[in-house]
Amino acid sequence: MISKDRKVELLAPAGNFEKLEIAIHYGADAVYLGGKDFNLRNFSENFTMEEIQEAVNFARRCNVKVYVACNIYARNCEIKLIRNYFYKLGEIRPDALIVADPGIFLLARGILPQVPIHLSTQANTTNYNSIIFWENLGIKRINVAREISLKEIKEIASHSSVELEAFVHGAMCISYSGRCLLSSFMANREGNRGLCCHPCRWNYAVVEETRPGRYFPISEDNRGSYIFNSRDLCMIEHVPEMIEAGICSLKIEGRMKGINYVASAVKVYREAIDSYYTNPNSYTVKNSWVEELAEISCRGYCTGFYFNDPGEVSPNYAECKYAPHRIFVGKVIDADGLGGTHIDVRNKICKGDVLEILKRRGPVLKDKINEIIDSDGHPIPFAQPGSRATVFVSNSCEPNDLLRRPDPG
Repeated sequence: MISKDRKVELLAPAGNFEKLEIAIHYGADAVYLGGKDFNLRNFSENFTMEEIQEAVNFARRCNVKVYVACNIYARNCEIKLIRNYFYKLGEIRPDALIVADPGIFLLARGILPQVPIHLSTQANTTNYNSIIFWENLGIKRINVAREISLKEIKEIASHSSVELEAFVHGAMCISYSGRCLLSSFMANREGNRGLCCHPCRWNYAVVEETRPGRYFPISEDNRGSYIFNSRDLCMIEHVPEMIEAGICSLKIEGRMKGINYVASAVKVYREAIDSYYTNPNSYTVKNSWVEELAEISCRGYCTGFYFNDPGEVSPNYAECKYAPHRIFVGKVIDADGLGGTHIDVRNKICKGDVLEILKRRGPVLKDKINEIIDSDGHPIPFAQPGSRATVFVSNSCEPNDLLRRPDPG
């Protein structure tokens, strides 16, 4: 069993290099990413081999680990390509390789003996005998199946010394361990090969064959029904229970989500983990953490299967709008030393706008844009998305701090 005295790792998604930088800035201990092929998030930007090398170099300078996902279930025609991919990864030596397919594991063990192998949640590991099986084959860490409870995880940890990883926040797949065929049948895009179109999140109604165009809602709701729509996982109130169950790494889902999601989720769980280790006996959930996570676009929160509560895994039948109350407007590039802050503008900003600055640590800072200067040094009343500008605010900012403003709507 892994010692609870060793501080739990916070593992964050990195769908591209910018998201990697943001995850590290806000406190991730490790990040997971994918190459251009062979992982379950092909619609994320992902990384070329050169970018993986750059990511590993950058992360190591920050004392952060990089895990590369190769967690598809492969076809015969891909084996040679994956073999060549592994030889190239061997030159980079990431901190771990994430796999699910036993065939890919066999390749990795032979080609990358120096790289630890982690087992994906896609492998559906639900009991301690399975854990021991994989441990005996040389697996270093296992991301346990999402369907098991904390009680079961604790029992698994008592039977094995392999590292256990579990999701702490993010989207939940409606299908067993992510093994879903809906996307394959409905859109010819295979979910287990990184091409899922998420039909479980579409709005459905019933149409009677002889009455085309007449849509009958499945539930007692005139907006239709999200018949598969699982809520998102949020375990911010239960970080101590996860650590005490013997989990060594808390994983945040979301390689396809934006940097504002990554920043908020990583910042909150970083502060929560640090708070627990500072004084485990007096750990309390701060309102600011709950409020920050409530600002992330989601489908409602639940605790998943961790407490065996059927109500927590029932679909969300309510209409769910991806509409946070704050709009992400910019990322800090650097400060000019004269009171100005250079930013990448992501949504329109105007002189006089009230802002919030999401710092690496501590409370969100309230501020106001006192002046905006364009890239040529001229004062302007507003700046448009896609531009770079210098803003003058009262608080100091660091590179990769995020700026946002309240949404009046």
